[in-house]
Amino acid sequence: MCGIVGYIGTQAASQILLEGLKKLEYRGYDSAGIATVFEGEIHCVRAKGKLLNLQEKLAGLENPARVGIGHTRWATHGKPEEYNAHPHMDTAYRIAVVQNGIVENYRDLRDELKAKGHEFRSDTDTEVIPHLIAECMKNPAPVGRSLSQQSLFLEAVKQAVNRLHGAFALAVVSADYPDELVAVRQQAPLAIGFGQGEFFCASDTPALVAHTRAVLVLENGEMARLTPLGVEVYNFQGDRLKKFPRTLNWNPIMVEKQGFKHFMLKEIYEQPGVVRSSLEAYLTPGWTADQSDRSPVQLGLDDSLYDHLNAIQIVACGTSWHASLVGKYLLEQLAGIPTQVYYASEFRYAPPPITPQTLTIGVTQSGETADTLSALDMELKRRQALNPSDRPPILGITNRTDSTLATLANYVLDTRAGIEIGVAATKTFTAQLVAFYMLALDLAYRRRTVSLERLEAIATGLRQLPSEMELILESQERYIEELAHDFAETQDFIFLGRGINFPIALEGALKLKEISYIHAEGYPAGEMKHGPIALLDAKVPVVAIAMPGDIYEKVLSNAQEAKARDARLIGVTPMNDQEAQEVFDNILPVPAVEELLSPILTVIPLQFLAYHIAARRGLDVDQPRNLAKSVTVE
Repeated sequence: MCGIVGYIGTQAASQILLEGLKKLEYRGYDSAGIATVFEGEIHCVRAKGKLLNLQEKLAGLENPARVGIGHTRWATHGKPEEYNAHPHMDTAYRIAVVQNGIVENYRDLRDELKAKGHEFRSDTDTEVIPHLIAECMKNPAPVGRSLSQQSLFLEAVKQAVNRLHGAFALAVVSADYPDELVAVRQQAPLAIGFGQGEFFCASDTPALVAHTRAVLVLENGEMARLTPLGVEVYNFQGDRLKKFPRTLNWNPIMVEKQGFKHFMLKEIYEQPGVVRSSLEAYLTPGWTADQSDRSPVQLGLDDSLYDHLNAIQIVACGTSWHASLVGKYLLEQLAGIPTQVYYASEFRYAPPPITPQTLTIGVTQSGETADTLSALDMELKRRQALNPSDRPPILGITNRTDSTLATLANYVLDTRAGIEIGVAATKTFTAQLVAFYMLALDLAYRRRTVSLERLEAIATGLRQLPSEMELILESQERYIEELAHDFAETQDFIFLGRGINFPIALEGALKLKEISYIHAEGYPAGEMKHGPIALLDAKVPVVAIAMPGDIYEKVLSNAQEAKARDARLIGVTPMNDQEAQEVFDNILPVPAVEELLSPILTVIPLQFLAYHIAARRGLDVDQPRNLAKSVTVE
């Protein structure tokens, strides 16, 4: 969840580190710090709060150091105070470390190191690492193959990481080895960037693209030694590995606001392009019902994924869990496959009974969500224990095909959303919905669960969605911005939906909670009378999603029940719907599409509503408190 960055080269390191941390601040912003090596000393500056506070501390300080590490923190162990900020150092201030992750056995290591005279200055798990490295440099105890001929520093880091339990990524520098930077990956993302006479490491590639597009993503159990002469990669046993960088197809403009006030607003507006790109990539061009010999969708997945498929189970967290609920509806209603959706964090500790011919799907925007990866890994091992010769089918749905998920899953479906900086997911949610539509259509065609004419109608409707999304963006934002003024002091919201739009009610409530800090809950509209209606009065607005379909009248009836309790009613309904206008106090209109396709449209007004309420309240929309973009710890 934290962001780490490192640099070694010919330029002053501090400014490069700061710029890299700006691109990673979405991973955590409780505190920040940098450590540089110059003239035989480590110079460390840290600050509580957002990166701006660190910048103010560094302003006016001359620092010509050409090697350093930086960190922006999402607090796990220890309060978000300056003394807990990274980098952390050993007792002698000769080694500095930044970490993303958790050291699970830090208490035992801390007690052992204290007994040997090491002095600790923080409450964090990370601080044991520089002390342990210092101890290993003082008292080397070979584990596996020695790296001392390359560097005693590298050897000590190797010795230390072999004693750490947990999931972590590290960047380490030493005052005694000023021309080296060591990067380590174990169950937490870390990439190496290759420049001209300079090298970088970072938790995520947005911190690298301003300097280079040649990137090597470290794998679990690997560490890299960066020097001005190049990069060497080793495993934790000390074996030198032959690795080659790849070229990113990103550019620095992709991670800029491009005139928008916030990244979240920019990313809301990028959604039609994301949907259009996915449809162009996956829908068979010009497909009609007459072409019964080929699927309307071309996902590039192996046919064996579909063999004898009887059930699907999906594991996900947060917004991805909501997208998966829409996916469940599509997979069951179109493809006729029983589908269950699990919170990954719960699946890990209470997995369902193993059923045969079951496809497991993991959904994670970053491809690095710790709970989702652990749930998939556990399921893989459970099923292989029953049949060691078989590799159970696992499909990953992700925005990052270079992530850990891609190495764990047999098959990967790329959501093609591009870089998303705002912590509250918008375009990546919509992209995940499209991925589920594509998967459901492909399975429905293969299983012949709906007619070819019905598939053609759905495909045609999907192709029209980007233009209909653009119509919402063009016509609704100004009105929703004005409407948001009425809710700047509101304390509670209720969101209602039924069928395929119930998950959209959940997502609308989550967006509002995440960025405005208003308490909001989503419910199936029909469940209001079974308890939640007791919450309603004139101070609790109700947002109801009512789109044409079998349950349209039911949702309007449920909304009337709320209105009878004096609640202010806001409806996400079709444009120019006279019946809805008579029911709701305010309308957030969307184009009239069939209910099956409506979630991709109905979510946009809810994103706008959450955004403008938060902005009206003067909150940090892109970096809401206590949250981080990639949840890489349990």
